[in-house]
Amino acid sequence: MKIEKPEIIYGKHPVLDALDAGQNLEKIFILQGTRGTFEKELRAKLKGSIIPLQYVPKEKLNKMTSGNHQGVVAYVSPVPYYALEDVLPGIFEQSGNPLLLFLDRITDVRNLGAIARSAEVLGAHAIVVPSKGSALITPEAVKTSAGALARIPLCRVGSMVNALELAKESGVRIFSSELGAEKRLQDLDLSGPTAFIIGSEDEGVSPAVAALADEPFHIQQFGTTDSLNVSVATGIMLYETARQRHSG
Repeated sequence: MKIEKPEIIYGKHPVLDALDAGQNLEKIFILQGTRGTFEKELRAKLKGSIIPLQYVPKEKLNKMTSGNHQGVVAYVSPVPYYALEDVLPGIFEQSGNPLLLFLDRITDVRNLGAIARSAEVLGAHAIVVPSKGSALITPEAVKTSAGALARIPLCRVGSMVNALELAKESGVRIFSSELGAEKRLQDLDLSGPTAFIIGSEDEGVSPAVAALADEPFHIQQFGTTDSLNVSVATGIMLYETARQRHSG
């Protein structure tokens, strides 16, 4: 299977020019130990931004490019990012009943793409991802989503905790899946403004994020496998929400 690589920009001036132009950058990689005028200018341009900056060895930069990278490489996002505080009021205005997904450390691009595909098909209004510790939005992720990542607003936030608090203050109820929770998914009232926290493939929802959930729940299982794939579990949550909202 051919894995499509993200579009890249490399070199000091091209990366700085891309930032000046407001280009949608996924992540910036800079050579470990970089100091001086360029690093100061780069950090100044990134101030107040949620574009991740990562210091990496020269070998990693060499693998990314076929030319003179000058110690800096940027991944270009194939889809735009939005601010949750800008998107949320519009969702309330248009539908009055938001359905949001908060992806807590989902690092597999195929799971991210599959989640977005189900989210768009089943009526979710936006997906929220952290600026750090999340899968990159690569062409492979967009392909796996069947183009859904280009059709559903993707909000990148510096703090998932702050983003969840904003949603709660706006009247959105937050639900989080926990294997030991008493309530079943189908016992929840999902008819009002709703958000699901989707935890990482290996570790689930982080404690600080899980603490903001209004109500934990579990998805009933009848076999012996420990858990469902995260994208499959998300599809079940979304389908139950759609069933409650649109049945009859």
